[in-house]
Amino acid sequence: MAIAYWCILIAALLPYLWVSIAKQSGERYNNRDPRGWQARQNNPRSHRANAAHLNGFESFPAFVAGVLMAQLAGVAPATVNAIAIVFVAARILHGIFYLADRQALRSLIWLVGFAAALSLIVMAALKIA
Repeated sequence: MAIAYWCILIAALLPYLWVSIAKQSGERYNNRDPRGWQARQNNPRSHRANAAHLNGFESFPAFVAGVLMAQLAGVAPATVNAIAIVFVAARILHGIFYLADRQALRSLIWLVGFAAALSLIVMAALKIA
């Protein structure tokens, strides 16, 4: 199960990678008004990186819940680890596709990550049913 826990850490840190790219992609960053600064950016890469940042936070709770539920329900650790790796890989690719402005691939890989998180929750529910 340690691998799944490391995946939680990676998933928690990924949004900060994307926001650092957003801040580097625009005009000189202003920490006095970070949200206003982002709204004033004309650089599409900055906006896409910021969107990847926000989406990373949006996807995180379901993934963490899925890992912890699966562990508590007694789902096989190898299965939880494998699905956690799929989730993290999908989230990395999601950010890359966001930055590259590849919306179809981004949406497809988002679905893979979402399905991974949901599958952990469903497996946990079925295990205790």
